[in-house]
Amino acid sequence: MIEQLIRWDTQVFLFLNGCHNEFWDFIMYWASNKFVWIPLYAFLLYLIIKKFKKETVWILIAVVVLAVLSDQLSVAFKNIFERLRPCHDPDLEGLVHMVKNKCGGNFGFVSSHASNHFSLAVFLSILFFKKIKYFIFSILFWAAFISYSRIYLGVHYPGDVIFGAISGTLIGFLIGKAYKLIQRRYFVK
Repeated sequence: MIEQLIRWDTQVFLFLNGCHNEFWDFIMYWASNKFVWIPLYAFLLYLIIKKFKKETVWILIAVVVLAVLSDQLSVAFKNIFERLRPCHDPDLEGLVHMVKNKCGGNFGFVSSHASNHFSLAVFLSILFFKKIKYFIFSILFWAAFISYSRIYLGVHYPGDVIFGAISGTLIGFLIGKAYKLIQRRYFVK
């Protein structure tokens, strides 16, 4: 069963990674770069300050906690499962489309990009629920776009991204719900 899932994951990866061109190479390369998103992070900080004022410090502490949890959990999975990234897999040599020969560490299960971005997106979705129209859709689309870029760039299988998104979603949900409980108890009057 596991072998069949790995075969399907590889086939889907090869199909998705094989759909590329110069325009998307440029877009996806930069989509995976964390520094490109600094203006978005600054805008999100502005929204948090505007909507939550004095709670901002506590929200930022929660963001740090969820970032550490999601990142370290994804690293732990990589060390436990030791599944080679497609760009390091000798069975796929010559089949993986990479941009600027960037591959990353040896192991890819689960995707830290997917875990980190989905944890933040879900946490912020809980915070901004019913406060900003289309926010949830936009922030989840952003997390999915960055996650997909990892497949496009040849550094993760779809399974790496899916399980990264699931683990990040769970962490974002748990930290978000915990924060809402604390918020009701200490901040809402």
